[in-house]
Amino acid sequence: MTFPQTLLRLAPAVAVSSVALTAPAKPYKGAEVYSVQAYQYGKIEMRMCMARGSGILSTFFLYKNGSEAAGAFWEEVDIEVFGKNDANGWQSNIITGNPKQTSEQAHTHAFSLADDYHTFALEWTPSSMSWYADGALVRRTEGGQAAQLTSPESLRFNIWASDSEAWVGPFDDAVLPQYQFVNWIRFYRYEGGEFVLDWTDDFDAFDTARWARANWTFDGNLVDFEPANAIVVDGTLVLALTMEGQTGFVGTVPVDGGTAPEGTGGAPATGGSSGTGGVMASGGTMASGGTTATGGTMAAGGTMATGGGTTATGGTMASGGTMASGGTMASGGTTATGGTMAAGGTMAAGGTMAAGGTMATGGTTATGGTWSNGSVQTGGAPSFGGSAGTGEALRTGGVPTVGGTAVSGGDNALAGTAPYGADPGGDEGGCACTAVGPRSRAWYQLAAAALACGTFVTRGRRRRKGARS
Repeated sequence: MTFPQTLLRLAPAVAVSSVALTAPAKPYKGAEVYSVQAYQYGKIEMRMCMARGSGILSTFFLYKNGSEAAGAFWEEVDIEVFGKNDANGWQSNIITGNPKQTSEQAHTHAFSLADDYHTFALEWTPSSMSWYADGALVRRTEGGQAAQLTSPESLRFNIWASDSEAWVGPFDDAVLPQYQFVNWIRFYRYEGGEFVLDWTDDFDAFDTARWARANWTFDGNLVDFEPANAIVVDGTLVLALTMEGQTGFVGTVPVDGGTAPEGTGGAPATGGSSGTGGVMASGGTMASGGTTATGGTMAAGGTMATGGGTTATGGTMASGGTMASGGTMASGGTTATGGTMAAGGTMAAGGTMAAGGTMATGGTTATGGTWSNGSVQTGGAPSFGGSAGTGEALRTGGVPTVGGTAVSGGDNALAGTAPYGADPGGDEGGCACTAVGPRSRAWYQLAAAALACGTFVTRGRRRRKGARS
């Protein structure tokens, strides 16, 4: 917004410039709210629903106090929403210098900015100025005028009507009253090259320690700024444009169905979105709880380390694959419930799988083949161990050499031992095992049989029901 060199004050006159005059009252009343403190550099973010009507402007802008004084170097940055054309456009601008230099740019949307709330933001660094609308970068100025913004500036909202029809369209007072609604504003200080949240005002009340109301006008403005037209209603700052004698707000404040302000801390650093709880470092989506480091999707709880796959509930996934519930997956494959999978294959429930093959229930499969309910379905003896599943012994030849589990009351001989001191009972699958220590005679006998088969399985441990993996 471009002020003239002289601000015209309403009676009683209060001088803020070298030339302050008392002006006759105008038939229309607008509003302006400005910050008591001035700020140098930072990010300012606000949630606003703007005014509709030809000739009307509803705005947020930064302004170096005293820029209007004769001989002063002007510094100003604007977000000005046009009420014309159903309020579907706005103007960004930097004004600097003496005489003033401007750099207006117009921006148009496919929707009305007066129908709902939208989030606007300015990011101001020593060398740049950026404008955002609903999170999208609209304009960035590097160097030049942006580098000339070297003074602290006040934060300002206002609603007014211009006499420049070529710029804003002809003013029609039949549309009055019109309102600008501000749900909240956040200020982030610029610190160490980052924007750090300093404060939030959600306008539960009008904070006179932070804000003041204007009582002036200026050349080209068809309205006087009236303090009674800047009020807080239902947790919203309302700036009104009215006829003289009809100041204030009449009606219902529109409900903001969008994002509520954060109370403390800064904005998310990189990508992604967090619905409830948890921490997200980069990318991906988190629905509830837990931590997602990079990529992937987590529905609830647990931890996902790197890329791909989905963790539905609890447990830990290191890389790739899919985990439905509990347990630990190191690489590839699918674990449906509990247990531990080292590489490849598919595990339906409990037990441990070293490599390849498919396990339906309990027990251990060393290499290749298919195992079902403790029976060898396809030829030969089981390589190492196995399970006497659901009340039956092994059907086909050979002696299990190492490990194995008696799942539900089956043979508990050598097939029911747990190598290397594994849990002797109480887990899923009904393991009621006898530990065989690594230096026992039985262990050496089993080891010798294993070597004779040409295959050896390293120690695996079944997860105790209800315990952590």
